[in-house]
Amino acid sequence: MPKTTAEKIATKREQIQQLQNEEKQLLQKQKKEERTARTRRFCSRHGLLEKYMPDLATITDEQYETFIRKGINTSYGQKILAEIVGDTGATAAQQTTETTAQSNTVPTAKPSHTQAQNVGNLNADKSKTAPQPQAAQPDKSGGGATVEG
Repeated sequence: MPKTTAEKIATKREQIQQLQNEEKQLLQKQKKEERTARTRRFCSRHGLLEKYMPDLATITDEQYETFIRKGINTSYGQKILAEIVGDTGATAAQQTTETTAQSNTVPTAKPSHTQAQNVGNLNADKSKTAPQPQAAQPDKSGGGATVEG
């Protein structure tokens, strides 16, 4: 039995509504999967951070934010991240410049990586390398580092 044009339109509208509902469900499912993956990533990465720095579990959220901002979100931290990711182009340099401009603080001590560089080159002449001024000297009392100006 042939349908009238009005019946065909009503059928198509029902199909459209069903497809729109299916699209909404799929979008909700996709968002849920993204949230789950993000939560899993946060938990695993923070777990690694606490594994290597157990004192982080005892600090407040504000102290944690300060630690991240001052300790990790620096030009040095951005450089390390760029090396890990493999992005050593102009984008990384621009981000490093922007991060440094936004940051009001400078880390008091930078890890000495000249020794690690010389390990790879056993024939490196140590007399040719100029001594680097260090911002912090170890405190002999065992209480951390003292800053020298």
